[in-house]
Amino acid sequence: MYLLGIDLGSSSIKVALIEAASQLVHKVVNYPQNEMPISSPQMGWAEQDPNLWWENLKKACEILFQDIPIDATEISAIGIAYQMHGLVIVDKNQELLRPSIIWCDSRAVGIGAAAQESLGKENCLQSMLNSPGNFTASKLRWVKENEPDAYRKIHKAMLPGDYLAMRMTDKICTTVSGLSEGIFWDFKKNELAHDLLDQLEINGDLLPDIVDTFSIQGKLSVAAAHELGLAPNTPISYRAGDQPNNAFSLGVIHPHQVAGTGGTSGVIYGVVDSPQYDLQSRVNSFAHINHAKDAARIGVLLCINGAGSQYAWIKKQIAEEGLDYADIEEAQTKIPIGAEGLRVLPFGNGAERMLENKYQGAQMFNLQLNIHTRAHLYRAALEGIAFAYVYGMEIMQGMGIHPKTMRVGNDNLFQSTIFGETIATLSEVNIDVIETTGAVGAAKAAGFGIGYYPTLDAAVGKLKVEKTYQKNENATAYREAYEEWKSILKSQYAL
Repeated sequence: MYLLGIDLGSSSIKVALIEAASQLVHKVVNYPQNEMPISSPQMGWAEQDPNLWWENLKKACEILFQDIPIDATEISAIGIAYQMHGLVIVDKNQELLRPSIIWCDSRAVGIGAAAQESLGKENCLQSMLNSPGNFTASKLRWVKENEPDAYRKIHKAMLPGDYLAMRMTDKICTTVSGLSEGIFWDFKKNELAHDLLDQLEINGDLLPDIVDTFSIQGKLSVAAAHELGLAPNTPISYRAGDQPNNAFSLGVIHPHQVAGTGGTSGVIYGVVDSPQYDLQSRVNSFAHINHAKDAARIGVLLCINGAGSQYAWIKKQIAEEGLDYADIEEAQTKIPIGAEGLRVLPFGNGAERMLENKYQGAQMFNLQLNIHTRAHLYRAALEGIAFAYVYGMEIMQGMGIHPKTMRVGNDNLFQSTIFGETIATLSEVNIDVIETTGAVGAAKAAGFGIGYYPTLDAAVGKLKVEKTYQKNENATAYREAYEEWKSILKSQYAL
């Protein structure tokens, strides 16, 4: 018996196949190798074609099953994780009406601010745990205001994972966790956020039917099974946004546990057992995968849009041709902590919620032409991302979240010792690097969704800690560099 996990990111799609009983990972495929394109028709906009997600999923599945002597009928369940906060709209024939407005798009910031002004900040936070911001609900209102012809044709408005599941099953549905990430859920009333929908003049019928996060949410259609090389009627038994799913993959399902990721965006995600929110909406609170009305599990999410996206830009635009990330890391080891005064603010990938939805672009400070080299810029850029994590952790600590350990995946930014040690030193939190991926977590969660694993902890299984980052003995140098960086940040963003 096998389980299949799918992780729809904005950079690529990952698929993983695991054997259910042993939880042995047979294969993980990441496709495409180069990042999926993000269209930006105007400054601050970010769109992707959901048809491309589907084509890349087909290709990933094709590669996955190469050289694996497993019959598709042996796969008992499928789990889906997906990039959060996106908007996908389709007509009655399930045809796309426009490209997806994805998570890092900033066009709806003003709409969210006006909605909060109308409804009242305290009311929004108490009911939805968030400002409407530039989340999915505000994006849907933007379509109504700016593309009325498309809006009139909408049959359903979905999140990216809902769309992928629709393509696989022909069934349109969503989850409470998904609705909460779109700011469509009222936690006080335990129902759709009708006050916000009314203020935005959005008909709640445009939203999909609700299913449980862990449940038989649909079964593969004959046509989709043929395209994916899978068996018809294979159930999809789990779906969740990528950050709640990443937390699950790392075993972060209980109160006071904290997970981190360092992909295109950077995230710190802590679980609490009561509805909590930040008065300035610098972090966001959503229903975690195991949230229930009588047993609250809220995921408090800090997101840094300009994280791996900045480091990828540095590699592509600044580093010498042919260097990989290991080469860039090696070059940085020769540069002292603090990069000899060079400071980089990494916020160049859309409006940053932790900076109160401000967007001024990435910025560099104190460049000394007679001192600083490419290697200095590598280090300053990486430290800038790490400093942003620490700044965000300070916000979460102000909400009473004080972890002793943070669990992170073994890919992307946390492969860097410089990055991991900088965060561990400044936050005084040990960082355990776990061997897993979101696609593997989605596969395990699918097993719980069909009842194969008796508990969520059993579905997580035994996790392998590859390494632990701890506080560096040069803490003073890190602290001095960080405090200077933070002073620049507050000055530039008027914080």
